[in-house]
Amino acid sequence: MNSNDQFVGGSCDELSAGDAIEAFYGSTLVHRGPVTEVALDQGLLWILDTLTGSRRLLDMSELEIVRLPAHYHEVLVGAPAR
Repeated sequence: MNSNDQFVGGSCDELSAGDAIEAFYGSTLVHRGPVTEVALDQGLLWILDTLTGSRRLLDMSELEIVRLPAHYHEVLVGAPAR
């Protein structure tokens, strides 16, 4: 995590669809990608995981979530290069 990253904590209140996030379990990066949906009342969010190329449901109580800077962009795994 660098100084431009923003720790979100255990609440989805600060996240919305389109935000780029990284999810850590301990100190290990386990998921990265844009948020596609947020379930505020349940502490859950769905992302398109660019590490695996699949959609993932993340539980905010189990992971450390970091919102990436607005200019963040990553090519999806398996996507053709431009």
